[in-house]
Amino acid sequence: MVNRIISLIFVWKHKAIIKHMATPNNKKVAIGIDIGGTNTVFGIVDKKGNFLTEGKMKTADYGEVEVFLAALNEKIRLHLKKLNEKVEVQGIGVGAPMGNINKGTIEYAADLPWKGIIPLADFFKQYTKLPVIVTNDANAAAIGEMVYGGAKGMRDFVVITLGTGLGSGIVINGELVYGHDGFAGEIGHTSIRPGESNRQCGCGRKGCLETYVSATGIKRTTFKLLGDMTEDSELRNYSFNELTAAKISEAAKKGDKIANRAFEHTGRMLGFKLADVVAHTNPEAIFLFGGLTLAEDLIFEPTRRYMEQNLLEIYRGKVKLLPSKLNTQNAAVLGASALVWNNNK
Repeated sequence: MVNRIISLIFVWKHKAIIKHMATPNNKKVAIGIDIGGTNTVFGIVDKKGNFLTEGKMKTADYGEVEVFLAALNEKIRLHLKKLNEKVEVQGIGVGAPMGNINKGTIEYAADLPWKGIIPLADFFKQYTKLPVIVTNDANAAAIGEMVYGGAKGMRDFVVITLGTGLGSGIVINGELVYGHDGFAGEIGHTSIRPGESNRQCGCGRKGCLETYVSATGIKRTTFKLLGDMTEDSELRNYSFNELTAAKISEAAKKGDKIANRAFEHTGRMLGFKLADVVAHTNPEAIFLFGGLTLAEDLIFEPTRRYMEQNLLEIYRGKVKLLPSKLNTQNAAVLGASALVWNNNK
């Protein structure tokens, strides 16, 4: 009840504060928002992909989405106010787990604190009259790769996001694939080996790819290996909550056998699944981005090797596996802002 009162106070004070403000000399910008399970990051971005300002907040600190949006709205308002130049906001792009571009909703997102169907675009209407485009965070990343990154000029490619979970955006013939009701391309929630995995996924099912291939997945793999193997490892000094994908990567680079085995296993799972993705979509390239890709060849080499091993002969040696050319720290925000430009073209 207290949170809802706070939300109403924010709405009353700051209603319609994200404005269009159209004048001939104002720089045209878009607001990009990436809602993640841990953090929400936002930025004010021009059409060339330059950040005028950016900020973030803890998603998990807000148990009610109305309170979250009120706080987010206030932070964006303050960032706009501090800009040294006049801008004309063209729209708001939002990337979020299980975002539905057809309805402007977030639906049953496993990694977010708000459950069920969240009418996000409708909630934004209490703050702005600007267009608000909501889509899956990985779809936003794919648009960002096409507008600003390594997929410029490509007509057929796939983006795989490796963060807390695994997301995917598929572009065929220059168009993002949304499917019948906006949820095409949930590769992270396909089964890696039906009936052989008991790993519980946040979606409620067992054996989803992201329970193996993600920052969380490699932690789970590492802890299983620590239990199964007797080799010395610096990773034995960490609790599950203390361990991170970055620490596993650091250990692997020092030659830690368990850490290297964890990356080998993760790459095998991802490469196996990407061979299926190639058979379904026949892409020119597959881009990987997200925190796990900072491990570079530790993840790319086994993934490429196992993908090639499992490809149909007609595809072998033809599909490029590439790191995203977007800055990993702001790629998702760039992708979200690109939704606005893509919508206005």
